[in-house]
Amino acid sequence: MAKLLPFLLLLTAPFCGSVLNAQSVFPVTGFCIGAPSPEKVDDFANFIDNTLAPSGVNTLILRVDFEYEYKSRPELRGDHPLTREQVKKLVNICKNHNIELIPQINLLGHQSWHSNVTKLLEVYPQFDETPGVKMPEKYEWPNADGLYCKSYCPLHPEVHAVVFDLVDEIMEVFEAKSFHAGMDEVFYLADDHCPRCQGMDPATLFAGEVTKISNHLNANGARLWIWGDRLIDGNTSGIGMWEASMNNTARAIDMIPKTVVICDWHYERADPTPAYFALKGFDVIVCPWNQPTVARNQVEMLHHLKQNATAKMKKHYLGMMQTIWSTADRFLEEYNAPVVPGEKSQAACFKAMLTGIEEFGNEVPSH
Repeated sequence: MAKLLPFLLLLTAPFCGSVLNAQSVFPVTGFCIGAPSPEKVDDFANFIDNTLAPSGVNTLILRVDFEYEYKSRPELRGDHPLTREQVKKLVNICKNHNIELIPQINLLGHQSWHSNVTKLLEVYPQFDETPGVKMPEKYEWPNADGLYCKSYCPLHPEVHAVVFDLVDEIMEVFEAKSFHAGMDEVFYLADDHCPRCQGMDPATLFAGEVTKISNHLNANGARLWIWGDRLIDGNTSGIGMWEASMNNTARAIDMIPKTVVICDWHYERADPTPAYFALKGFDVIVCPWNQPTVARNQVEMLHHLKQNATAKMKKHYLGMMQTIWSTADRFLEEYNAPVVPGEKSQAACFKAMLTGIEEFGNEVPSH
């Protein structure tokens, strides 16, 4: 009980603005969130200064997607794009705190949400893997089309010229050495009606797209990060279709470059899949969301994996990264709101992760 006391106090304490200092043997203490709106850049900059940096966060992923004033592809600017000057403000603050700032643009999957396609398929509908699946006026899940999010066709001959323009530009403005391509929850792939992909192996297609993106980044001295769910067999593991794959992409794990960093997200349990990725030779980061007890269990699991690993395996366990799936603006409000014990909370989960890192942050003995 004494060991759990700091964790229990954290869940019931008010959010008074104090933060923890998560120093640990984990090389990465990360935070992943959507880019702030232009109106809230100053507030988010203060959050970096006053919360993320003092808490020990050293890696910040900002999901930008189309919310930047792209010069290379101005037709793909979102409705509320960040300016170059606003991004540079965040870049400089992160530099001051030695925080690695990593941009994300969802590639392959997540090209729609609910009843709307993203800017890519709006402007370039020919890239749609499933053009026969129409966007509903009112989205519901499940549905007859199996529509969660659309994908672009990875074999379309023109798609990479477009998306790599975005990638190159956002990497330049972020002065980044790593890029997150998303690639989670890809349900539409090798569609029976796609003239290019039909009849093909989904694992080969997925691996081909990961490899193409990775090679493009490597040529510019950068490294690819992706979510890990499509590389886990959802049937064998029992994890299912969301946090793992039920559409035959899992074998891609043996076809992609080992330089890819795997962000291994699990939100209901501390599934021991980091060991799977590490055994396959990948660097892996464990990612919670909104359940404090899950986050704490994940930190403990990762600590024990490192503690009981060979030197070769140990280096693959990079650390922890909190994921935020509300807007940045909304999260800033949540972070400063009172905690309701027992309720799911991204803010409480983040603080629990930091507490766990402190608790299990003693040096791991070498083997």
